[in-house]
Amino acid sequence: QVQLVESGGGLVQAGKSLTLSCAASGYGFSPYAMGWFRQVPGKEREFVAAIIWAGGTTTYASSVKGRFTISRDFAKNTMSLETYSLKPEDTAVYFCATAPRPVYRLNLAENYDYWGQGTQVTVSS
Repeated sequence: QVQLVESGGGLVQAGKSLTLSCAASGYGFSPYAMGWFRQVPGKEREFVAAIIWAGGTTTYASSVKGRFTISRDFAKNTMSLETYSLKPEDTAVYFCATAPRPVYRLNLAENYDYWGQGTQVTVSS
Protein backbone atom coordinates (compact mmCIF):
# COMPACT_ATOMS: atom_id res chain seq x y z
CA GLN A 1 0.00 0.00 0.00
CA VAL A 2 1.32 3.41 -1.01
CA GLN A 3 0.47 6.62 0.80
CA LEU A 4 0.76 10.03 -0.82
CA VAL A 5 0.60 13.28 1.11
CA GLU A 6 0.50 16.67 -0.57
CA SER A 7 1.51 19.94 1.05
CA GLY A 8 2.31 23.51 0.14
CA GLY A 9 -1.04 24.82 -0.98
CA GLY A 10 -2.41 28.15 0.13
CA LEU A 11 -3.80 31.54 -0.84
CA VAL A 12 -1.66 33.69 -3.11
CA GLN A 13 -2.12 36.73 -5.32
CA ALA A 14 -2.08 36.43 -9.07
CA GLY A 15 1.43 36.52 -10.47
CA LYS A 16 2.97 34.95 -7.40
CA SER A 17 4.43 31.48 -6.90
CA LEU A 18 3.86 28.38 -4.81
CA THR A 19 5.70 25.09 -4.51
CA LEU A 20 3.62 22.00 -3.93
CA SER A 21 5.15 18.83 -2.56
CA CYS A 22 4.09 15.20 -2.55
CA ALA A 23 5.65 12.72 -0.16
CA ALA A 24 5.30 9.03 -0.94
CA SER A 25 5.64 6.17 1.49
CA GLY A 26 4.72 2.54 1.73
CA TYR A 27 6.05 -0.87 0.91
CA GLY A 28 7.11 -1.42 -2.67
CA PHE A 29 6.92 2.17 -3.84
CA SER A 30 8.29 2.04 -7.38
CA PRO A 31 5.96 3.76 -9.82
CA TYR A 32 6.45 4.13 -13.55
CA ALA A 33 5.47 7.78 -13.24
CA MET A 34 3.93 10.32 -10.93
CA GLY A 35 1.62 13.12 -11.82
CA TRP A 36 -0.22 16.20 -10.64
CA PHE A 37 -3.89 16.75 -11.34
CA ARG A 38 -6.24 19.48 -10.20
CA GLN A 39 -9.96 19.74 -9.73
CA VAL A 40 -12.52 22.45 -9.11
CA PRO A 41 -16.02 21.71 -7.82
CA GLY A 42 -18.35 20.49 -10.53
CA LYS A 43 -15.60 19.73 -13.02
CA GLU A 44 -13.57 16.67 -13.92
CA ARG A 45 -10.08 16.17 -12.60
CA GLU A 46 -7.65 17.91 -14.94
CA PHE A 47 -4.13 16.80 -15.81
CA VAL A 48 -1.37 19.26 -14.87
CA ALA A 49 2.00 17.54 -15.22
CA ALA A 50 3.72 14.18 -14.98
CA ILE A 51 7.24 12.85 -14.60
CA ILE A 52 8.69 9.45 -15.42
CA TRP A 53 10.03 8.31 -12.08
CA ALA A 54 13.24 6.63 -13.21
CA GLY A 55 14.24 8.74 -16.20
CA GLY A 56 12.85 12.12 -15.21
CA THR A 57 11.12 12.86 -18.51
CA THR A 58 8.35 15.39 -17.99
CA THR A 59 5.11 16.33 -19.70
CA TYR A 60 2.78 19.26 -19.08
CA ALA A 61 -0.70 20.42 -19.87
CA SER A 62 -0.66 23.27 -22.35
CA SER A 63 -2.35 25.54 -19.82
CA VAL A 64 0.62 25.37 -17.44
CA LYS A 65 3.56 24.75 -19.75
CA GLY A 66 6.22 27.37 -19.18
CA ARG A 67 4.75 28.38 -15.82
CA PHE A 68 4.92 25.13 -13.82
CA THR A 69 7.89 22.82 -13.27
CA ILE A 70 7.59 19.25 -12.04
CA SER A 71 10.51 17.46 -10.42
CA ARG A 72 11.21 14.51 -8.19
CA ASP A 73 13.77 13.51 -5.60
CA PHE A 74 14.49 9.88 -6.36
CA ALA A 75 16.24 9.26 -3.04
CA LYS A 76 13.57 10.86 -0.85
CA ASN A 77 10.52 9.59 -2.75
CA THR A 78 9.16 13.10 -3.09
CA MET A 79 7.78 15.04 -6.01
CA SER A 80 7.35 18.79 -6.34
CA LEU A 81 5.42 21.18 -8.51
CA GLU A 82 6.84 24.68 -8.73
CA THR A 83 4.18 27.08 -9.90
CA TYR A 84 5.00 30.53 -11.24
CA SER A 85 2.93 33.42 -12.56
CA LEU A 86 -0.18 31.97 -11.01
CA LYS A 87 -3.55 32.96 -12.43
CA PRO A 88 -7.00 32.92 -10.81
CA GLU A 89 -7.93 30.04 -13.14
CA ASP A 90 -5.21 27.94 -11.46
CA THR A 91 -7.40 27.87 -8.35
CA ALA A 92 -8.19 24.22 -7.58
CA VAL A 93 -7.44 21.31 -5.31
CA TYR A 94 -4.17 19.78 -6.49
CA PHE A 95 -3.65 16.03 -6.23
CA CYS A 96 -0.58 13.90 -6.72
CA ALA A 97 -0.87 10.34 -8.00
CA THR A 98 1.17 7.35 -9.08
CA ALA A 99 1.04 5.51 -12.40
CA PRO A 100 2.10 1.93 -11.68
CA ARG A 101 3.01 0.75 -15.18
CA PRO A 102 4.11 2.20 -18.53
CA VAL A 103 1.26 3.89 -20.33
CA TYR A 104 1.07 6.04 -23.41
CA ARG A 105 -1.29 8.62 -21.98
CA LEU A 106 -0.01 10.02 -18.70
CA ASN A 107 -2.60 12.76 -18.92
CA LEU A 108 -5.45 10.36 -18.17
CA ALA A 109 -6.49 10.01 -14.53
CA GLU A 110 -7.60 6.42 -15.17
CA ASN A 111 -3.95 5.41 -15.61
CA TYR A 112 -3.12 6.31 -12.00
CA ASP A 113 -3.79 4.10 -9.02
CA TYR A 114 -2.83 5.81 -5.76
CA TRP A 115 -3.91 9.37 -5.00
CA GLY A 116 -3.22 11.83 -2.24
CA GLN A 117 -5.89 13.74 -0.36
CA GLY A 118 -5.22 17.00 -2.20
CA THR A 119 -4.04 20.47 -1.27
CA GLN A 120 -6.00 23.63 -1.99
CA VAL A 121 -4.47 26.38 -4.11
CA THR A 122 -6.39 29.64 -4.28
CA VAL A 123 -5.19 32.47 -6.51
CA SER A 124 -6.78 35.85 -5.94
CA SER A 125 -6.99 38.49 -8.65
